[in-house]
Amino acid sequence: MEIRPVRYDHPDAVRLDEEVQQEYARRYGDGDLTRLEPGMFVPPLGLYLIAYEDGVPLATGGWRVQEDTAKGYATGDAEIKRMFVVPHARGRGLARRILATLEADARAAGRTRMVLETGTEQPEALSLYASSGYAMVEKFGYYRTYESSRCMGKPLVGAE
Repeated sequence: MEIRPVRYDHPDAVRLDEEVQQEYARRYGDGDLTRLEPGMFVPPLGLYLIAYEDGVPLATGGWRVQEDTAKGYATGDAEIKRMFVVPHARGRGLARRILATLEADARAAGRTRMVLETGTEQPEALSLYASSGYAMVEKFGYYRTYESSRCMGKPLVGAE
């Protein structure tokens, strides 16, 4: 297993993003409408990762700087986006490994809190984040007014 940084517009990232959008559509009736651009995940503003096994991309995740207080973020926030594991590779700890790598990178970049938005139709995501030290926080971002939205956060300062 190898976790590599890639650009958000890398062909493997694009293909896996299409898969996660299909998953969102199955669970919520539509894909994620949050606008994402490749430059949002370029260090030091963020990072995008893909986990590979034998050259096959199996999982993704990224973080981006997010400080728009008008949308509920706080100064120092890093936001997780596009955490996804292909169905046949789930249950192997890939998401947890990517999450830990993203947290360490955001901390090294000077971010003070990791935040994320998930939803009620993703119980496995809610469980992963809760077991990784995330707690519910005030809603933020594009889906902050949606009933199914769940926003979580974890301090990065002093949390190594």
